[in-house]
Amino acid sequence: MKFSAVTIKDIARDLGLSTSTVSRALRDSHEISEATKKLVLEHAQKVHFKPNRIAQSLKEKKSLSIGVIVCEIANSYFSQIINGIESIAYNHGYTVITAQSMESAERELMNLEYLTSSSIDGLIISVSTETNNFSYLKKLHERGLPIVFVDRVIEDIETHKVIADNYKGAYKATKHLIEKGYKRIGLISNNPSLSISRERFDGFKDAHIEAKIPIKENLIEYISHGGMIYEEVEAALNKLYKNKVKPDAILGGSDKITTGCLRYLKNKKIKIPEQVGLIGFSNTDLTDLLYPPLTVIRQPAYEMGEASASLLLSLIESKRPQTKFEKRIQSTELIIRKST
Repeated sequence: MKFSAVTIKDIARDLGLSTSTVSRALRDSHEISEATKKLVLEHAQKVHFKPNRIAQSLKEKKSLSIGVIVCEIANSYFSQIINGIESIAYNHGYTVITAQSMESAERELMNLEYLTSSSIDGLIISVSTETNNFSYLKKLHERGLPIVFVDRVIEDIETHKVIADNYKGAYKATKHLIEKGYKRIGLISNNPSLSISRERFDGFKDAHIEAKIPIKENLIEYISHGGMIYEEVEAALNKLYKNKVKPDAILGGSDKITTGCLRYLKNKKIKIPEQVGLIGFSNTDLTDLLYPPLTVIRQPAYEMGEASASLLLSLIESKRPQTKFEKRIQSTELIIRKST
């Protein structure tokens, strides 16, 4: 049997009233007596009546829903961002509709088309590694859809952006490794087309320049799906370890890359930190329980979610078009443990 939600017509039939009377009673109209309002509201509560959001959105031209697209919900970093978004959205009466691109440009576009056809009031997005054509997002922005970028941003779309301080995070991590005596530092990072990868490489590079240590170009590898596919991490590390000069430390450029590196090194029985130091970006809650406990650059993911939701709601609820936009850079934290 197909599910059917309780409607105003059902309440009207149950109470022997007209649908217009029930509708006005639910809207607290002055045209309806207090006794009738009480009768209607008590019955609506009894039968678990909920207003039709689609009908309301057509009437009010507002759906009270926002769309969120991230690469992978199972990634602890993005799940924390989503938690932050929801904490703000629900407090303001908005529903959050979340989709994941799985680092696929095609899937990201499909999600965008679905969410915008569902009349969302605004969008928070972290673009996929495969996305290099931003024309659809630009068209949505030009047509007036409020958009906020979180983590991975598109610089030439003028809107609010919320990022972690990727440059300083990578700089502090690399400097820490150098201060511990490591000289041959490998970097495994996400697709170089992403803003986060470029920012993290710049921090990595500047720490080397400051210490007057040349970067070993053959110890730098980029992978397409940010560690989501372990075999890509494995292939990158195989390349590093085929070099005559092998890394004495590795910096992982994302959550899944960092834990993927740990898995690889353990499988190969390469001792951490005796044979290689390991450090990386990670928001996984259990990094201190791994063996050895991982040194990580932790990003303020929950706070980034809160900030992106607050900025999006400011766009949605503004009575005038906004022309000044923020790029919020949230501080990262270096947590030093035994892996370095």
